[in-house]
Amino acid sequence: MKSLFARLRTRRLASTFVLLSTVTAAIVAGSFAAHGARSQEQQVSSADATPLKIVNSPIASNEFVRIAKMVGPAVVNINTQTLPKQSENRRQFHGRALPLPQNPGGDDGQGDGDGEDNFQDFFNRFFGGQIPSPDQGDGGSGVQESLGSGFIVDPRGYIITNDHVVDKADKIYVKLSTDPDTQDLGRPARVIGVDKATDLAVIKIDASAPLPTMKMGNSNDVQVGDWVEAIGSPFALSQTVTAGIISAKNRTIEQGPSGQFQHFLQTDAAINPGNSGGPLLDMNGNVIGVNTAIYTQSAGYQGIGFAMPSNTVVAVYNDLISPSHKVVRGGIGIQFREGLSDAVNRVYGFKNGVLVQQVQPGGPADRAGLKDGDIITSLDGRPVKDGDALVDEIASRRPGSTVQLGYLRSGKEEVASVTIGDRDKLFADVGPQQPQANPETAESASEAKLGIVVQEESQADAAKLKTPGVVIESVRTGSFADLQGLEPGLIITHVNREPTGNKDQFDAVVGKLKTGDDVVFEVMDPHHPEQGINYVGGTLQ
Repeated sequence: MKSLFARLRTRRLASTFVLLSTVTAAIVAGSFAAHGARSQEQQVSSADATPLKIVNSPIASNEFVRIAKMVGPAVVNINTQTLPKQSENRRQFHGRALPLPQNPGGDDGQGDGDGEDNFQDFFNRFFGGQIPSPDQGDGGSGVQESLGSGFIVDPRGYIITNDHVVDKADKIYVKLSTDPDTQDLGRPARVIGVDKATDLAVIKIDASAPLPTMKMGNSNDVQVGDWVEAIGSPFALSQTVTAGIISAKNRTIEQGPSGQFQHFLQTDAAINPGNSGGPLLDMNGNVIGVNTAIYTQSAGYQGIGFAMPSNTVVAVYNDLISPSHKVVRGGIGIQFREGLSDAVNRVYGFKNGVLVQQVQPGGPADRAGLKDGDIITSLDGRPVKDGDALVDEIASRRPGSTVQLGYLRSGKEEVASVTIGDRDKLFADVGPQQPQANPETAESASEAKLGIVVQEESQADAAKLKTPGVVIESVRTGSFADLQGLEPGLIITHVNREPTGNKDQFDAVVGKLKTGDDVVFEVMDPHHPEQGINYVGGTLQ
């Protein structure tokens, strides 16, 4: 057997050598052939060849050329440095992937980090390549550098960019298009204010003379299909101009609270790492967006980019240059769930509106008399379409102002006068509570119809949570309850608005259900009671 393996290995090696020898012979033969061809070329006359000439045929400039020349001087290159004491918490590579949220209902989702699939379909922030500073010497200082873009909006040196471009930076430098290339990093800049909710920042450089500026356009007037132009510094290539169209409007790429104020313009204009903070321009040369994120599977351009609309940018900028240097948003102290099923709407009797999941004790909504389960349908007499519309309206109001909220309670229309509070302070007042122990298990008669087994709450849990209900012991895979996302340990407080404070009540409600009925559960997680009631449901098949 060994001799057989030896012979096979010898034959493979011999075949390899033959192949290499053949290739080598071909190269040598080609060399001789080429040498022979060159010898013949030297003997051929080219007296009849006509020299080429450049034809002077000017091409009329298009709108992209005009805009690039007009606004280019106001686009800047931003370099930042982070000292070693902070570099451990910095993102070390450009385009760090942000996974898609796992809980579209509004909770912050987090992937498990295992497997190559987690690197697919990510939203990538545009960090410039953070690399050791070239003056490190032996490379042991740990100084990190990153690159981004920005644009001047005030001749005194005020610049708009992304928060993630300057986040945690110890040193910020800005280079203008007119600055000499010999200038290392650029002019020192300082942060005026940042707003993490929209990923925007305002920085400033000192100017001895008025600087060129850009004008802000109206992003509400932008239409899908409109031509746009982007200018920035992708991969440190300053003053790079690309063009495309508006692909979509009002894109939200992060669900839940983290994305409530991020409703982007989508574009196919080529933007890449380093474009962060650069302008997206309309055909009048006005800024209609700030390039912020891309959708990519390769950390590079794949035809889908996102820009924060200019109308949002202007509102944030005006707050950041105010004496407080912060964005103040209104809030009323409620929590709600997005993406409710049609079954929930039908059972609770509304088509458009916001189903209140939880009212913060002592908050503006609580003081105005709103309760869990109320359905907010109007604001100052205007219909409220959904949670995003409500948040946008309330957030735009100043703390201390009042709004009239129309709402449904048990099918009856009510109106409450609510005094707006400071959103940041309201969220700061909400503190997490200690999780409760899982209850013991017991069997249930609803398994055949819904696919769940429930038991009654323990007296201790009922006293602590102050929410009567039945506890899910088990959920059959593929059942109706499983498809609605119910899990063991959750507490069902109502089914189709009827209380299920004990097992008898639960069985009575479930016993009336039949195929084709809408079934909506009001569910509470005893491990996270601060999240309040969640509404889930569908149509029983």
